[in-house]
Amino acid sequence: MEHFSFDKIINEWSKERILEIYSQTTEEDVLDALKKERINIRDLIALLSPTAQKHLEKIAQKAHQITRLHFGRTISIYAPLYLSNHCASDCIYCFFSSHSGLREKRVTLNYEQIQEECKTLSNKGIQTVLLLTGDAPKIVPIEYIAKAVEIAKNYFSSIGLEIYAMDEEQYALMTNKGVEGVTLYMETYDKDTYDKVHLSGKKKDYFYRLHALERAGKAGIRKLTCGVLLGLSDWRCDLVWLALHASYLQKICWKSTVALSFPRLKHTPPRFKPPYPVNLQEFVQIIVSMRLFLPYSPFNLSTREPAEVRDNLIPLGITSMSAGSSTRPGGYKVYKETQDSQDKPVLMQFEIDDTRSVEEVVEAIKNKNYDPVWVDFDPGTLTISK
Repeated sequence: MEHFSFDKIINEWSKERILEIYSQTTEEDVLDALKKERINIRDLIALLSPTAQKHLEKIAQKAHQITRLHFGRTISIYAPLYLSNHCASDCIYCFFSSHSGLREKRVTLNYEQIQEECKTLSNKGIQTVLLLTGDAPKIVPIEYIAKAVEIAKNYFSSIGLEIYAMDEEQYALMTNKGVEGVTLYMETYDKDTYDKVHLSGKKKDYFYRLHALERAGKAGIRKLTCGVLLGLSDWRCDLVWLALHASYLQKICWKSTVALSFPRLKHTPPRFKPPYPVNLQEFVQIIVSMRLFLPYSPFNLSTREPAEVRDNLIPLGITSMSAGSSTRPGGYKVYKETQDSQDKPVLMQFEIDDTRSVEEVVEAIKNKNYDPVWVDFDPGTLTISK
């Protein structure tokens, strides 16, 4: 039956099995992993282990070499564009949650407002955009998303989506509209934790979300971006499952590029405190170790991280960064003024730590002797001569 392949992989790599391997990891295991040209999942566990922290510099050096080999001195630039902050799911870690208790304004942009936001963001030089919504398919239906994509195509060269999980037929519609990428975080692969932090709504369906990226790949989406919310569960287990998932998607959806993002939970609603906070050293260990396991995958880093951290991670595996971001619908123009006035502010998804403009981020990339790339794919290359 459909979908049993990755379910079987997760079952084979149970939390108990992963933790047992961690407990048995030796320094020799870490050094052996560093000697290999390509590492396997047990090697990754060794590199992610506490034992490996004393060798972090060596892991980082190898990650730098691998990234330079496959991506050169380039950093792709993109920006998020929020269409709506309405949400019908109750995820206790998210500001958009239907039961967050936050009283900021809930809005869904109309088509004219979407055009204004696109125009403003395009004028900043952005050519790759990620359209985002909350988990509210009744308020923000597929037809609305499709129209928003049509509008965005007039302003951007590349369009991605980070919205609720959809059926394969719906992803196929997005493909036909010109969507190139889908970003969808599992949040956590630990089902017990997943059930505890997703209290209601469509997103509570663990398995429907687990297989969403596979459906998107089968529907023709060219770039699939996965990730976990670092801090939500035991990250040393979640990263193993994430690596297994990315590897699985590379095999099953071989026509698609599989990318990773590394969102670290720091600013959360008052009712939730991340139980497994990830410090900076661990964060670096995660990125450089995953680079050794997935040498060809683009790695994204958002404005959740402060400027200094983002700049210093450029040589260590990151290949794509957001710039000049707003996590509020209308945050670039339509509702921008309300944030500094007496009007009720528009609810944001999370507080950003890198508030630099697009120009400032580009300058920082250049200062690291890297080249900013505004669009890394030309859809015209897919044209087949008859």
